[in-house]
Amino acid sequence: MKKKNRFTIAIALMLSTVLLLAGCGSNNASTSGSSESSTFKVGLEAGYAPFNWTQNDDSNGAVKIDGSAEYAGGYDVEIAKKVAEGLGKELVIVKTEWDGLVPALVSGKIDAIIAGMSPTAERKETIDFTENYYKSNLIMVVKNGSQYAGATSIQDFKGAKVTAQLNTFHYSVIDQIEGVDKKTAMDNFPAMRVALESGIIDGYVSERPEGVSAAAANENFVMVEFEDGFETSEDDTAIAVGLKKGSDLTEKINEILAGIPEDERTSIMDAAIQNQPAAQ
Repeated sequence: MKKKNRFTIAIALMLSTVLLLAGCGSNNASTSGSSESSTFKVGLEAGYAPFNWTQNDDSNGAVKIDGSAEYAGGYDVEIAKKVAEGLGKELVIVKTEWDGLVPALVSGKIDAIIAGMSPTAERKETIDFTENYYKSNLIMVVKNGSQYAGATSIQDFKGAKVTAQLNTFHYSVIDQIEGVDKKTAMDNFPAMRVALESGIIDGYVSERPEGVSAAAANENFVMVEFEDGFETSEDDTAIAVGLKKGSDLTEKINEILAGIPEDERTSIMDAAIQNQPAAQ
């Protein structure tokens, strides 16, 4: 009888331990992405220079990508570092394909999107955004010396083979060009640069910082700025931090962003543009 009692007590203790550990695990999961978490997991594609890119070392302030031997650098990374510091958290960069960023945020895999993302009305239906941390204009990247290099109006691209990144408003504005040969949207900017170099396309729509970077990285590329350009809304050309609906980080991050002066933001972008050619 004593042996049986001892056995029963041992089983009870084991069950209590398992339940305690399970409870601890559940508590950690519930605090992911909240103010109680010690890390700040930021999702970005690391392929949209100068906002973000992938490189092989930590030069120019690059941050190691979670689960990878590679590092992420760029304007978004510098902003993410400032936000993480202001929150008192450890920054973790999670490299994520563009199409996977919003799902990763909603599922809790990441705490924020800092990836050159515009706070469009469509995205606002699914996630929240902070105040803007950058604003830019739309341009076209074309081959240097091509018939489109001297364009002053988007209508000068009539008949041209034009594309933009998949699931961005960049792709939708191509429809404003009469008679354009709108090509299939591409997954990322490196792919579009390759397509432009090889002649598959005549140009791609982007934002000014990426256009400057493209021209700096490849002497065969030139950025076209328009006198008669694309019609866009203010949200389309702004860039903000994406957060879960109702996130308790929104107000805190807005305070941190408000503390970054405009001249400092310009300086960070200028440095990112200068450093981008070193990206792999």
